[in-house]
Amino acid sequence: MTPTDDLRNRLRRALDEAIPTGSTDADTRFLDSEIDELLTDAAYLEAAAAEGWTRKAARAISERGGLEESSVGSEKLKFVSIDSYRRHCLDMAALYRARVPGVGSRVLAFEAPDVLGAAQS
Repeated sequence: MTPTDDLRNRLRRALDEAIPTGSTDADTRFLDSEIDELLTDAAYLEAAAAEGWTRKAARAISERGGLEESSVGSEKLKFVSIDSYRRHCLDMAALYRARVPGVGSRVLAFEAPDVLGAAQS
């Protein structure tokens, strides 16, 4: 697909990666150039979203350096576990992959005919 502002915004929404007000793409997990790459490499927005969620899963540990908890003074932050976050990302990737037109479609599926009883073995 050819990236446009509308497609970039739709993909960012699908990836739960909105640019914060007053910020830039550098304040998200995906720069505009990475969003454009996802869109360019995909035939459908859903395929781009599936790949984006897969990349988010792959980055789970490096994003937080493996941290699940952090404290400074009396302030303590506890993050969702990295395994839970990664599982969520992969579940979202599977959800969008299933929405790609033609993927998993029974219209395109067929069973090979049993030729000379070969299937009885």
